[in-house]
Amino acid sequence: MHMLRYRRAVGALMTGIALAAILVAPSPAQAVVGGTESTHAYSFMGSFQLSYPAPPRPDQHGCGVAVLAPQWVLTASHCAGRNPTNAKVGVPRDWTVRVGSLDTTSGGEVAEVDHYYRLATSRDEGGFWGRDLALLHLRTPVRAEPVRIASTTPPDNTPVRILGWGMTCDDINNAACFPTRLREADTVVQPISTCPSAEPSGELCIGSRDGSVAASNMDSGGPALVRDGDQWALAGVVSGPDASGKTLFTDATRHADWINGIITGTNVPPDDLIPDVEGSVDLGGCAGSVVRTPTSRPQDPALVLTNGHCVQGQRPAPGTAIVDQPADREVPIADRQGYPQTTAHTERLVYATMTGTDIALYRLDKTYGQLAAEGAKIFQLTSTPVRAGDPLTVASLGIRYHCTAEAVVPHLREGGYQQNNSIRYASSENCGPGHGDSGSALLASDGTTVVGIHNTHNADGEQCTDNNPCEVGQNGEVTSTQGRRYGQQVYMITACLAEGSELDLSRQGCTLTG
Repeated sequence: MHMLRYRRAVGALMTGIALAAILVAPSPAQAVVGGTESTHAYSFMGSFQLSYPAPPRPDQHGCGVAVLAPQWVLTASHCAGRNPTNAKVGVPRDWTVRVGSLDTTSGGEVAEVDHYYRLATSRDEGGFWGRDLALLHLRTPVRAEPVRIASTTPPDNTPVRILGWGMTCDDINNAACFPTRLREADTVVQPISTCPSAEPSGELCIGSRDGSVAASNMDSGGPALVRDGDQWALAGVVSGPDASGKTLFTDATRHADWINGIITGTNVPPDDLIPDVEGSVDLGGCAGSVVRTPTSRPQDPALVLTNGHCVQGQRPAPGTAIVDQPADREVPIADRQGYPQTTAHTERLVYATMTGTDIALYRLDKTYGQLAAEGAKIFQLTSTPVRAGDPLTVASLGIRYHCTAEAVVPHLREGGYQQNNSIRYASSENCGPGHGDSGSALLASDGTTVVGIHNTHNADGEQCTDNNPCEVGQNGEVTSTQGRRYGQQVYMITACLAEGSELDLSRQGCTLTG
């Protein structure tokens, strides 16, 4: 989860992407830019800290928060989106806030977060931009004096103060880029027309016109403060950077009813139903699963299955396969709620191809027996093909899609590759895997047998191009339909695996591309 996000200017909301990958991206603004270290503490200002997914800094600071009531703090929704299932309302794990201190590592009050309420998520049809707010409930009350929500949207040129512990440089490997002392800057509300990435009906454009004063990575969730008599009032919450170099803040004044309804207990939304996502493997932009064959032994090295297009580095070329290459990837294996049950590392890329099917197999540094002892779910790899009409569950990261195999397509072509006997899903509102769901296992109705693997969908209605697969019938007729989603057969793998999780492409019955 990234803390200060690139927005429409360079891409959509990036949920589920590794934090490190976000932070090394170029940023239009760094640090509370143009600011200085604060000389006095703000009782309501706090640091949101967590251990999973851990920010790449020793103090575990990820976002800013502001105290609104003894047991309530306000932050950005994307900050609370670090829960593995992207739930809107629920119970977090290992979240804390430190409030009322200038330093992220000492002083003030520390309280555990026991519930989160997000105004919007990336899946909301009502939109995310301008609604990037979340309330965090604290297990125990804090004594800090809260800040009030401003009564109205501040007009253009209103003086504003911004606060945060955001990065001071781009290098995530440099501890000096992560300030532990609070920084602040005084700036103004700019006309919304000067922030081309803004949502005019729900965001504030804040910072100097040239971007020399703005917020930074890990300032997200922090407040935009305006004067209300002799006190501060909160007008907005850091949401993300604008293409102009200024910062976009969610206008909190427009959502005072939602905030007050939850804090007062008069309108509290129920917890989301969390799907059972046990066994999902997060490969940083792709999913995977630990699989075994009927002949696998506890002492055999465990194997992880994902897509061939999910391998690191160069993809296998059309008509070829990658066989037995070094590989070093972290493999967190999820518990029922999506948090890591245990973690392993890859040692070898056993096999990868995008021809005939779209699969990759990694060998891990742990055996099946070791993973089982650590509580990891291990799936059984099928040896029979998927047929039309078969029910399928797409075991994606943090979600489960319920699909049906509508047809088995003789040939699927995409960007110079061809897969055979591909699985087309029936159109359904419950079956919507897309980008980021690549590598997800297709599970049989028993929930433990992997019968296929999700790999693509036609995004734009184009024919046979990247991200726009086309079907080729037995008679050679080519068709493509925007929105259609596909998976690949995996039953061929079992025949190619020998004792000790070794790949043998010469084994009788092995039909994988060599």
